[in-house]
Amino acid sequence: MDNKTYRSPVREKGFVGLGDYAAIGEGRSVALIAPDGSIDWWCAPNLDSPPLFDRILDAQIGGFFQIEPVGEYQVQRHYREDSNVLETCYKTDSGSVRLTESLNSSLAGRLPWSELARRIEGLDGSVELKLHLRLGTMAETRSPWLADTQQGTVFHIGDLMAMLKSSDDVTMTHFSDEAISGRLTTSPGSQSLIALLASEKEPLAVPSLAAINDRIETSHIAWRDWVHHLSYDGKYPLHVKRSALALKFLWYSPTGALAAAATTSLPEGLGGEKNYDYRYAWVRDACLIIKAFVYLGALEDCKAAFSWLTRTIIRHGVKLRACYTLEGDIVPEERYLPLSGYCNSQPVRVGNNARDQVQLSMYGDMLATAQLFIEAGHVLDIATSRMLGELANCCADSWRQKDSGIWELPDEQHYTHSKMACWLALDRAVAMADGKHIEPTWVARWRRERDRIRDWIEEFCWSDKKQAYLFYVGSEDRLDASLALVHHYGNTVNPQRMLSTYQAIRHELGHDSAMLYRYSNVEEEESTFVACSFWLAEALAAMGETGQAAQAMEEILECLCNRGNVETFNEMFDVRTGSWRGNLPQGLSHLALICAAQALSHPKQTEDANAEGT
Repeated sequence: MDNKTYRSPVREKGFVGLGDYAAIGEGRSVALIAPDGSIDWWCAPNLDSPPLFDRILDAQIGGFFQIEPVGEYQVQRHYREDSNVLETCYKTDSGSVRLTESLNSSLAGRLPWSELARRIEGLDGSVELKLHLRLGTMAETRSPWLADTQQGTVFHIGDLMAMLKSSDDVTMTHFSDEAISGRLTTSPGSQSLIALLASEKEPLAVPSLAAINDRIETSHIAWRDWVHHLSYDGKYPLHVKRSALALKFLWYSPTGALAAAATTSLPEGLGGEKNYDYRYAWVRDACLIIKAFVYLGALEDCKAAFSWLTRTIIRHGVKLRACYTLEGDIVPEERYLPLSGYCNSQPVRVGNNARDQVQLSMYGDMLATAQLFIEAGHVLDIATSRMLGELANCCADSWRQKDSGIWELPDEQHYTHSKMACWLALDRAVAMADGKHIEPTWVARWRRERDRIRDWIEEFCWSDKKQAYLFYVGSEDRLDASLALVHHYGNTVNPQRMLSTYQAIRHELGHDSAMLYRYSNVEEEESTFVACSFWLAEALAAMGETGQAAQAMEEILECLCNRGNVETFNEMFDVRTGSWRGNLPQGLSHLALICAAQALSHPKQTEDANAEGT
């Protein structure tokens, strides 16, 4: 946000806009902070734990932790440069104050407890602030209670223990089992600290306030060190670094898993039923994030994520599931929570039934990611190499089936994207076998099956009437923006048809703009899908249409990044109202920005990489 631009935060019926949230995290959990100083979402200690704060899903009974000036104020927020430490400045008639917030870590990685630190600094004049903490009830399944200890008052919420620590100048005005209230008045140069400590099913460490305060700076140093070791050297560096830091929120350090997003049930359309739990690791999303990490030069994250993915698949067998828990287990079946939902959008879900779907495109995701991992200079182990060969054989056997497609639809069809992804899987398997990275026993079969898929796509998925590849076989004139993800197929098989498809997608799914809906007719119930827009820019650049790609990229960034937000992207953006929709931070949205920037920065390298795979 511009340093001279301020605005007043507004809650409507207890909610703020989804695009107004900023995130903080430490490699294990993510907290979402509204402009009015309220932490409305935090699952502690893990990304997929029951939330301690959940006002974002129920304004009446949800937990939150707010520090806010008394009376009228204006607010400005930004992340520190190359960091996920958040700074918020409040300006009042009597003075101004800075709030610095961090989920703390150490230089050696995450702490063995959760440490949410909030530092308050008086900048000028005097500002009175109010503090209010309302503990969550885990969707009315737990009743918080406090207990006095020698180290201070501890709150118990089910298996979670939490302690609020504050400097002496914070006066507590209310203290009960369910809530805490307090006041604080700043002066020029004053510094105060309020911190929340938490642990689950284990003892709670109680560090000193000085140590917690120092760890804000330690965390900042750790973030900057990670960014400074990235090797990205392309266009849009500030946007790329910010998206890289957002993706880092979703990297679950205890296992290396990559969550699709940090939230559940934030609606794709207000009042609709498309409210899903994304706090799990999707094979597709993980593969695409690994691709972004490769472009960033984030070797440690790339290796850890790819190893977790291959280890999890081997553990459960090569019959791929769409998603797994962050610990590598089977995702629980969906259940509904008795919460009102964001702006009364229900249901509020835990679990995800996509776990049981057939999604053929995952074969392409896995084998293309493995090839990219190798091209980045890494070496496959024997178990992973054998697993990839098994996946290629499964793909060769399964590609003729109908599936739920990339969009996880209940209507199983012969989706064009799925077939193109199967072609990509076998094309990459052939390349890896030729390079002696995986066993070549079945390579001749893979070549023949790959060519059969190509012929099938060209016969059944192309529409002369639309001059485009269709959404699925028999869909008449419907289009699918996800075809931008398989530009490798078009580059190799039929560039003219693929480019014609992309023009049709921009015209019909974007109404001649770069902001795209996922597929035909879906705009009636949801908003434009951020990742699709960046995917099209990437695809156009990869296919040599750099002018169109650059124009699209500029249009997308202008739409998404100049609205006073901190570039914490949701899944969708409503171009009709200027509002964000869906879960956040959304991995697909941020990784797609990075991949588009990479394609625009190095189009020749992208074309060469495509050619090498054929």
